[in-house]
Amino acid sequence: MICVFNCKKLDIIFSFNIFSDVIYKSGENMTKADIVERVALGTGLTKLETEAIIEGFLNTVIEALKEGKGIEIRGFGSYKVKKKKARYARNPRTGETVFVEEHYVPVFKFSKDFKAAVNNGMKEKNREKENT
Repeated sequence: MICVFNCKKLDIIFSFNIFSDVIYKSGENMTKADIVERVALGTGLTKLETEAIIEGFLNTVIEALKEGKGIEIRGFGSYKVKKKKARYARNPRTGETVFVEEHYVPVFKFSKDFKAAVNNGMKEKNREKENT
């Protein structure tokens, strides 16, 4: 995978596999720190530089969505904002009817390539479990 980043006048072009070199416990969620560690190991960047890049990416996504812009990352997926209509809902704890105002929510749609990669990876993982 070739990635290009421009972070504080530092142009970096590198090739790496972020899915190797770091072992994390199966069944647990990855944290931002885990992602930083994987990317840093795969790129040779320091964890501090990597964290700045990842923070920059996340902030860019948030700012673009706040402005009503969508983001498409080919082979990964797309982010956009959906408008939810005002409605009446029920509080499950009390059973009381409450009014929910019109609001906007960020949504992410996975690409076909992303879905296929996850599906194939999980199938392979399950085959390995069955063989052991």
